[in-house]
Amino acid sequence: MSAAQVPGPGSNVAARRKELGLSQVALARRAGVSVSLLSKIEVGDRALSQGVGAALAQAMNLTLDELLGSAPEQNLNDLDWAIRRFNVPGDPPEHPETLQREVDELNQLRWNTELSKVLLRLPSLLTRVTNHAHLTGEPTAWTLVADVYGVAYWLAARHRWMHLAELATMKQRVAAERADPIAAIVAARDDAGTFLNSGDFAGGLAIIDRAVVEAESTLTGRDRAYGLGILHLRGLTLAGRLRDKQTTGRHIEAAWRAAEEFPEDIAEHGIHFGPENTATHVISTASDMDQHRQAIVTADDLIKAGMSLPATRVGPLYMNLGRSQLALGDQDGTLESLEKAWSVAPEMAAVHPTSLELTRVLVSKHKRSNERLTKLAKRAGIAV
Repeated sequence: MSAAQVPGPGSNVAARRKELGLSQVALARRAGVSVSLLSKIEVGDRALSQGVGAALAQAMNLTLDELLGSAPEQNLNDLDWAIRRFNVPGDPPEHPETLQREVDELNQLRWNTELSKVLLRLPSLLTRVTNHAHLTGEPTAWTLVADVYGVAYWLAARHRWMHLAELATMKQRVAAERADPIAAIVAARDDAGTFLNSGDFAGGLAIIDRAVVEAESTLTGRDRAYGLGILHLRGLTLAGRLRDKQTTGRHIEAAWRAAEEFPEDIAEHGIHFGPENTATHVISTASDMDQHRQAIVTADDLIKAGMSLPATRVGPLYMNLGRSQLALGDQDGTLESLEKAWSVAPEMAAVHPTSLELTRVLVSKHKRSNERLTKLAKRAGIAV
């Protein structure tokens, strides 16, 4: 059966449960959650977190993305063609000297969360950087290929097109084998991301653990701090979804240690790392582990200090702030945070499960007409 369609990931739970002929009591027992929590998620009184979602998905023999639902797939023929011809090089680009600049521009669109423009530019650029790498065989050229596949993974993960995300990371790993050592670490981080998106948090942690050992033995200097930093950010997210306090704490401590090497956040290989991005990950994980007051205080401090991070990080920051506000009963604060997420990263908010789920729950809870919420729900495609 194909994945359900967004919006309202939590609303898919009841539909999937009924398709399988399961009662709420039976599903709750299988998933290890309370019947009360499951009932509240289904009717929209509680938001479905990805940690609980993964437990429910596993209990129904689904992947997390199948339970959360995916955005409708657009015309991906050009991108499919470019990926398929990874090992069939064509004509080299006429102006190879512009490739790095074009990749930088693509990443800028990514950081601005302009998903539609990324999809438009991605196939052609992917073809040209791959053809150039086949021609030269240089590690730096293959690093560029791996970086563009990292963008392909990011785009697919945002829409939860998981077959495409997994295919992109597979090609990314192959390119990384021919590239500079840092490319393999970035590829491992994205590979672990496919486990995160599918709900296999333990599998993703195993990928991260192996990559940390590799980074410690192959990287030096700035690349070592950066590589270990982005791995530990992924690790703390995965461990937080598992609610493993000890492992989460270990990754948080290691991420902050790596961030000390960077007075300000940097962006390399399409990924930001530094003290600000570390803080956003810590906030998200605090929400995952029901440490909501800590998440709110940390988020408020980060926002008040001013941020240099792009929309790709600021949008989710406000979504995670909204998660904790909603958990503590602050519906007005949640609505304000959602409005800010939409303002900063509208294309991401339109497909992100957290944004859609928070909107669904606010609509369910609100008993009076609210013009701001109605406007937000309309943008999300949720009936009021």
